[in-house]
Amino acid sequence: MIMGQKGVPALIHVLIVEDEKPIADLIRLSLTKEGFCCTCAQDGAQAADLLERNTYDLILLDVMLPEVDGFELMEYIRPLEIPVIFLTAKGALADRVKGLRLGAEDYIVKPFEVVELLARVDVVLRRYQKRDAVLEVGGLRIDTGSMQVWRDGEEISLTKTEYELLLLFARNPRRAMYRETIYERVWGGDYPFGSKAVDLHVQRLRRKVGWENQLKAVNKVGYRLEVGL
Repeated sequence: MIMGQKGVPALIHVLIVEDEKPIADLIRLSLTKEGFCCTCAQDGAQAADLLERNTYDLILLDVMLPEVDGFELMEYIRPLEIPVIFLTAKGALADRVKGLRLGAEDYIVKPFEVVELLARVDVVLRRYQKRDAVLEVGGLRIDTGSMQVWRDGEEISLTKTEYELLLLFARNPRRAMYRETIYERVWGGDYPFGSKAVDLHVQRLRRKVGWENQLKAVNKVGYRLEVGL
């Protein structure tokens, strides 16, 4: 697991290289909801430009791309030692073997279920020690596999929504998050105007996990988890 300053879990940066916008948007939304920081590229040339300027922890790479296809781009990526998962409609055995021999960590054939993608992403990141099944933040121990949370050895009972809210803050420490963003990632869909859902759940979560002084309101924005300060 990558750790930031003073033991705080660091953000995982994912580059999604996919020319079909609906698929790219679905992947981005699903990963963002899990606390990943995502950047999208629509073709191989744009992805190469992004790779020159930025550092990524994982690349989700389509094969059939305009400009530069995924197999060609893989030749550029390989020296960077960034793990790659191919996402493609090309399911022939020869294509899968080619992708793996080029250095990809995994190969997922479209169409795929989001839950399968998330599971494979977790496996690859753990293999590279970029993500762990257990987070320790703000005095809590969070097991993302069993969805259990402990403080001082005692398990804390949370609803599914409270757990997802907790995980979002735990994976984005010190980051001011808008109520609209929080709602989109936890509840899904657009934030209803005037909704108090985020505020009410944050209040309950604070009390349950003992984050009264750590999960702070940000004026006219939303909330920020202050840990390790």
